[in-house]
Amino acid sequence: MDRAADADGIAGSSAVFLNGADVTHDGMDWPAWTKELTAGLRNLRTGSPEVMKTFNAMAAAATAPAALDAKTKELIAVGISVAVRCDDCIAFHVKAALQHGATRAEILETLNMAIYLGAGPSVMYASHALEAFADFEKAQQTASTKPAGE
Repeated sequence: MDRAADADGIAGSSAVFLNGADVTHDGMDWPAWTKELTAGLRNLRTGSPEVMKTFNAMAAAATAPAALDAKTKELIAVGISVAVRCDDCIAFHVKAALQHGATRAEILETLNMAIYLGAGPSVMYASHALEAFADFEKAQQTASTKPAGE
């Protein structure tokens, strides 16, 4: 994914390229983007199997429920994703947080903490995470209302 500079020349702004098309975050389809990212990661797993196997083992260990449940860990990951300005991370961890039962209110509280700790840039990425949550929530609702076999 390429990022373009915004009107002020700041790289990492809201311009995103999805399948070669310039898409602002306001019109971005987060579930579709996540599928595209997953395909790219498949190539990385094939090209660097040992590194990716180790990374996946670390991820499994870090996200396994222990003192914190899986939802709480994913909410932490959402906050960190915003703070480090990683849209790809936002996509995966917002999706996982929703799958573990996170609510919009919990996402918003998480984003509040990320904004508090990350200041202005975190405000911009918090809007990305909130939009991603809305897209994944809508996709989840649509999937649960489809008749069997579709």
